Amino acid sequence: MNSAAISTTCAYCGVGCGVKMQPQQEGFTASGDGAHPANLGRLCVKGSALGETLDLEGRLLHPEIDRQPVSWSQALDTVAQRLQAIIRDHGPQAVAFYGSGQLLTEDYYVANKLMKGFIGAGNMDTNSRLCMASAVVGYKRAFGADAVPCSYQDLELADCVILTGSNTAWAHPVAYQRLVQAKKARPEMRIIVIDPRQTATCDIADLHLPLRPGSDAALFCGALNAMAERGRLDSGFLSHHTEGSDETLAAVRNWPEEKTAAFCGLSLTQLQTFYQMIADSDRLVTLYSMGINQSSSGVDKCNAIINLHLATGKIGREGCGPFSITGQPNAMGGREVGGLANQLAAHMGFTADDIERVGRFWKSDNVTKSAGLNAVELFRAIENGEIKAVWIMGTNPLVSLPDADRVRAGLARCPLVIVSDVMRDTDTTRAAHICLPAQAWGEKNGTVTNSERCISRQRAFLPAPGEAKPDWWIVSQVAQRLGFDEAFAYQHPAEIFREHAMLSGFENNGSRAFDISGLAQLSDREWDELRPVQWPVNAANPQGRERLFSDGRFFHPDSKARLIAITPRLPVNQATVTYPLIMNTGRIRDQWHTMTRTGKASRLMQHISEPFCQFHPEDAPHIHAGDLVRVSSSHGWLLLRAKPDVLQPRGSVFVPMHWNSQFSQQARVDALVEAYTDPLSGQPESKHMPISLRRWHTAWQGELFIRGSHLTPPATAYWSRIAQPGVTHFALADASTPAEWLSWLNEYIPTEQWTCQSATLGDTGFNLLAWSDGELQLAFYAHRHRPELERLAIVAAFNQPPQTAQQRLALLAGRAEHGNASAGATICSCFGVGEITIADAARQGCSSVQQLGAKLKCGTNCGSCIPELKKILAEQITLNSGMS
Repeated sequence: MNSAAISTTCAYCGVGCGVKMQPQQEGFTASGDGAHPANLGRLCVKGSALGETLDLEGRLLHPEIDRQPVSWSQALDTVAQRLQAIIRDHGPQAVAFYGSGQLLTEDYYVANKLMKGFIGAGNMDTNSRLCMASAVVGYKRAFGADAVPCSYQDLELADCVILTGSNTAWAHPVAYQRLVQAKKARPEMRIIVIDPRQTATCDIADLHLPLRPGSDAALFCGALNAMAERGRLDSGFLSHHTEGSDETLAAVRNWPEEKTAAFCGLSLTQLQTFYQMIADSDRLVTLYSMGINQSSSGVDKCNAIINLHLATGKIGREGCGPFSITGQPNAMGGREVGGLANQLAAHMGFTADDIERVGRFWKSDNVTKSAGLNAVELFRAIENGEIKAVWIMGTNPLVSLPDADRVRAGLARCPLVIVSDVMRDTDTTRAAHICLPAQAWGEKNGTVTNSERCISRQRAFLPAPGEAKPDWWIVSQVAQRLGFDEAFAYQHPAEIFREHAMLSGFENNGSRAFDISGLAQLSDREWDELRPVQWPVNAANPQGRERLFSDGRFFHPDSKARLIAITPRLPVNQATVTYPLIMNTGRIRDQWHTMTRTGKASRLMQHISEPFCQFHPEDAPHIHAGDLVRVSSSHGWLLLRAKPDVLQPRGSVFVPMHWNSQFSQQARVDALVEAYTDPLSGQPESKHMPISLRRWHTAWQGELFIRGSHLTPPATAYWSRIAQPGVTHFALADASTPAEWLSWLNEYIPTEQWTCQSATLGDTGFNLLAWSDGELQLAFYAHRHRPELERLAIVAAFNQPPQTAQQRLALLAGRAEHGNASAGATICSCFGVGEITIADAARQGCSSVQQLGAKLKCGTNCGSCIPELKKILAEQITLNSGMS
């Protein structure tokens, strides 16, 4: 095997970290690429665990029609024939494509070209609609283009960084660590976190504003008014480079300090401190994400932020700018090629000139004349029968779309559902008539663009397994069968990239922000060796451009930016007597999206292993930590592990977005979310849903460990699957009697082959071990309440069976043999360091994060666990002071 490391780009968030994949005797290990400008060698725990997600378990390896394997030829012919029949009988508007920010730019380009350029309908949208569509519209309204003006370096150069609508420490950990290091180097730098929750991101904050959920626009309108009153506006910039300032400044005069503080639920002192920090900062960056975008008024929130930067001249300079950070590795690349239904291609829209220009370039007279349906509209159109065929590529909308149960019911009625995916069993593939095996990260070859407009290569370092193919190849083959041979005769992804780059510069002449025509002549080898570069890349910027608008020129026809006068408004849904609490959804530290990749890595399941519901104890005093709780909205209900937390604001409940039907019985959070959308962007309001909490009473709770990949869950009302090395692990609960659960447990045990050892703990519990040829095959623990187990010791017993009777008895009790101390719940996933180990080190004299890192290595890689390390240290200091 070639021992040289392969340089590629991470598969996860929009930070776009460079990764070195190093071949080992078995598999690959991942490390940060020190030469990549996005991460400079840093890597978060999810990126570090990429090598642990490359196995073929659960992969879709062959084309299938109605769940039966077929040849590629038969599958492609069937796709083309069924699409042709639907277009013939119902017209092109009856067809839709739904893509993903995990597609490579080359894949995206071909899919968009086929739908909008040759089928002739605008119904090509993407799951990026769910995370950054509002940011796109906000930029276009202000700048005349979807153009992020900033660079990651600006985070390090700013005098003040505002983090709003983003738990950056967990959602974009490497970007956060750049901030941590900058703050350490320049302590005078100010960090402001705006979030109803006190999250890990607050760890380095000089000011945390726990504002009323959804009141962000008023906060920034008030800030602009305060800057005007303090004489902090850049009048020269406003007069020479903007329009709309008079109307906007008149509108924000409606937001004096007292009114803003009351509306946002903040004290006057908090608000004035916030305003003074902004006023005192010559260089200001506002980093914003889903908490801003996922709103029924997300576009206005974005423009309220941008207005502040334009009016104070804090844009186009080092350490300045409104910076929307994306959630997926290629959400930006999708925006470049036209992956959203309201875009045509290469940052062109649906003006007559753009339609005609793209038609000439693609040599097609069938380019769609109008925008298509966005994600929520698209699946509503499937439900009501307007769309008869949908092709879903690399995403899981039955988990991620709002009102997900309704989406599932609608998709079940669709005559033709085609899914290109990596995994065979997802919520969405279960609804598919045709499944096409796509190549996964590590197998596919192309480019992605991160949040700072940096184009990077994703390189293949694994052979394609089974019959998996690149998405661009699959789409091209269907296009050829539809009769569009010449336009889709691609043989290599570099050809597609060159065409994409050429289109970006076609009749551009500086009128469009996105222009990478300087890369249009790359040879295949030059494309393969492409180094990271920030667009635009053209004759004026042959080496790319770090930040935009330094010349004060924007992309509206008059070259001026627009300030937008807005009227702040709260979320559509508000609490009621029936649903008195507000549910906020989001990410957790070690998981990503719908877990089809991160759910495979056992160490990523150790920090938080089950779906949970975080709430203030006073909002549900009858519910205790470890209980199971029923979370209900007007659309459905979930069963989740209770996690009361005094840091959670009163009236607000946090639920993670990740768990799907393969990992938990009833935890698809978007099934509870109303499909309210921003009228300008079509982005759903995913962070503000009225709900109620009720303790779910159980007769017993338990845990089941089975050797191997037994993916069929037990027949219990609650189950959650937890990845473990070589073991399938379920957390369980039910209201059934022991006689009922013993019946399904017996189905796992071939009694004639296995020897069982059990213990009945009075009327409070039952434990059982099953052995075969001296090896542990199954371990089951059921108690009236959640059993206290040393789970790592149980998992280890499957690889190293206990040798003595005492060890077996300890295992039957769910613990390691006396003297082998448990490490406790995992805090540092990078190095597998547990809570008890950390607390012990603190008791033995470690009094700082640095000392813990030196002794245990925790906190020395991605740094995501540092806030929790500080919390454990503080608790230990409190305990020590109490004892003294």
